[in-house]
Amino acid sequence: MFRRVFAALAVLFVAAQPLPAMASVLQCVPYAREVSGIEIQGNARTWWGQAEGRYDRGSQPKVGAVLAFRPSRAMPLGHVAVVGEIVDDRHVMLNHANWSGPGKIDRHALAEDVSEAGDWSEVRVWYGPIGKLGLRSNATFGFIYNDAPSAPATLDTPSINFAAAFADLIPASETKVVVPTLALASLR
Repeated sequence: MFRRVFAALAVLFVAAQPLPAMASVLQCVPYAREVSGIEIQGNARTWWGQAEGRYDRGSQPKVGAVLAFRPSRAMPLGHVAVVGEIVDDRHVMLNHANWSGPGKIDRHALAEDVSEAGDWSEVRVWYGPIGKLGLRSNATFGFIYNDAPSAPATLDTPSINFAAAFADLIPASETKVVVPTLALASLR
């Protein structure tokens, strides 16, 4: 009987432990880099400046372009999202990670230009937990386009297999935790 109780407690102890550090959640930057092909490193807040001279930038959406969000109190590291579809002059569909929840990937998420000038400098973005556009407007730098006017013809970095590159990252929307249950009768 002592062995059964000890074994049951050991199983519960192991099940209650947090996931290993290497099983982190997917962030917006590696997701946007892989989906867009734009090879910029570092936090999202630095992408706009790093793109200068390497990639064309502008204020009009194009499919495959990265929308670079300015840092804010709610997003101190900024945010990046990839344009998947242009709906009209004021609406696009974005693909991005870590917006509606830690590690969650949002595909085909509506973004609306709410800037007075119609230049995409302020947007509202679909927020999954409430099932509609978020209430907060978000300042942006603009769009980074996947054409590299001053980039070298060949890159020093090898191409990355998306599945292999993010094998240790667990999207929150797909994370499943299985907690073993024990019948009380087995402890007697």
